[in-house]
Amino acid sequence: MDTDQQSPTPQVQWVEITEDNSEQRLDNFLITRLKGVPKSRIYRIVRKGEVRVNKGRVDVKYRLVIGDIVRIPPVRMAENTDGDLPVSRGLTDILQHNVLFEDESLLVVNKPSGFAVHGGSGIDSGIIEGFRKINPEQRFLELVHRLDRDTSGCLLIAKKRSALRHLHEQFRDDTVTKTYLALLSGQWARKKLIVDQPLLKNVSKGGERMVVISQAGKASETLFRRLKLFKDATLVEVSPKTGRTHQIRVHAAYLSHPIIGDDRYGFDDVNKVFKNRGYKKMFLHAETLQFKHPVSGEIVKISAPLPQQFIDFTKNEEPI
Repeated sequence: MDTDQQSPTPQVQWVEITEDNSEQRLDNFLITRLKGVPKSRIYRIVRKGEVRVNKGRVDVKYRLVIGDIVRIPPVRMAENTDGDLPVSRGLTDILQHNVLFEDESLLVVNKPSGFAVHGGSGIDSGIIEGFRKINPEQRFLELVHRLDRDTSGCLLIAKKRSALRHLHEQFRDDTVTKTYLALLSGQWARKKLIVDQPLLKNVSKGGERMVVISQAGKASETLFRRLKLFKDATLVEVSPKTGRTHQIRVHAAYLSHPIIGDDRYGFDDVNKVFKNRGYKKMFLHAETLQFKHPVSGEIVKISAPLPQQFIDFTKNEEPI
């Protein structure tokens, strides 16, 4: 029987594994279950045999199956409530009003620009922590994929481990269809172009970790299609065939027309001009996401409304 983790005196927990945690490694299960407890402590209690599965000792790499009974010893949590990262009221309010689709297996949110998808590395909290705060009764909530902090649009979250596995397979096989809208610097002369330059990540440039085009990198493919020309910008639809880190941003820079507002790969002088005109965020929006539903097998296509700065730009700037 589960005991209340809020209790000041921790007690032994006996947890029966359901579909939500089936096939999960024991260490990952415990890290999620014992939020706020250092990983080193978790590995130690498993090694010492204080954690048991079906009354027997197991390794941290053991994969749980439905019906397993896991003994979790008394472990004191960190002082922070539930061991979670702090989540602002503003973020939870935004998320509650931006859910585009939800059922028992998954949800899709229109992620706002400026929020990380998860906390860590100096970031207090992110989208996934926000949803866990909103839905404390939801036992399983995990990101299926990621969007950069300054990218807005469709973000997919799994509510069951089985759904996460199916959706991960689709992303790995590049069978998920994603389309983005981006505003590129300057007037791009082409109407359509496929960029297939390989990308290598975590290359240090001036102390900053960057993604660069390199033959040592992974194969990457992005289709750019021009939608509208403006005086000093080009609105494009972007369809990434692969899903590499910063792929669209680096491939846009390769065209010599980086995304406006991109502080890492863009033109500083252009970004400054647009900020002075009131456009303070990166112009990259994950507009549509299409995938096969992990339970029904039906095709699901979700579209995210444009951010206000996209709308403002198309209204206020003169097209050519």
